[in-house]
Amino acid sequence: MIKVCVNGALGRMGSTVCQAVDDDSELELTNSIDINSNQDKTINGQNIYKDISTMLKNSKPDLIVDFTNRESFLTLVRSAVPKGIKIVSGSTGLQNEDYEEIEKLCDKYKCGVLSASNFAVGAILLMHLSSIAGKYFDYVDLIESHHENKIDAPSGTAISIAEAASKNRKEKFTQNFVEKETVKGTRGGDLGGVQIHSARLPGRVARHEIVFGGLGQTFTMIHDSISRDSFMPGVIMGIKEINTKTKFVNGLAQLMGI
Repeated sequence: MIKVCVNGALGRMGSTVCQAVDDDSELELTNSIDINSNQDKTINGQNIYKDISTMLKNSKPDLIVDFTNRESFLTLVRSAVPKGIKIVSGSTGLQNEDYEEIEKLCDKYKCGVLSASNFAVGAILLMHLSSIAGKYFDYVDLIESHHENKIDAPSGTAISIAEAASKNRKEKFTQNFVEKETVKGTRGGDLGGVQIHSARLPGRVARHEIVFGGLGQTFTMIHDSISRDSFMPGVIMGIKEINTKTKFVNGLAQLMGI
């Protein structure tokens, strides 16, 4: 039985993770964390503390699932990894230096950490397929849309898809530079020649659409997360896989073998 704590347990993703963990016979939901907790309890009656230090004084989980933000995740890594507590995180916005720090801590303490921009299997396949298609087309646009409360743009998944599309290319994608941009920013952001457009609105969970363009043709791939349940098989897989690891793993694709 893997004892699992959830960081961000009262959030939309965190509460969904709590339910998924509680439903799995190989996992045990333990005392968890949420900065907004007011002596709240998890669905199985465990305490939800305001911070990791208080949680660690009262329990020691085998693994912590984190869906918060960059700052909270890094604080978690610095506190949990030296104690041998493994982490599965979907927090985005990390910088290259953050990944380097996490990897060094994992190597030093022989502790597994998984950081993934997306846990939906379809989204991971979209990244993989984009890496294949990218070298066959010269133009590409990427449109991502999320719920209105998402704090970063573009999404971490969009960045991962754009990087995947460019992965097997020898040069940047060709871009259309308009002579007149009537509304500034209409062509979106630019990452390696990939034009990225972000939408934020109620009714969405997460949607990513990549459109490759070539002579006389376009090639479009779309992944929709209709509900947050779409992420749970990947989260549960991540928990069970990283529990056996002693290193840093960046992205669910590595655990899927693609």
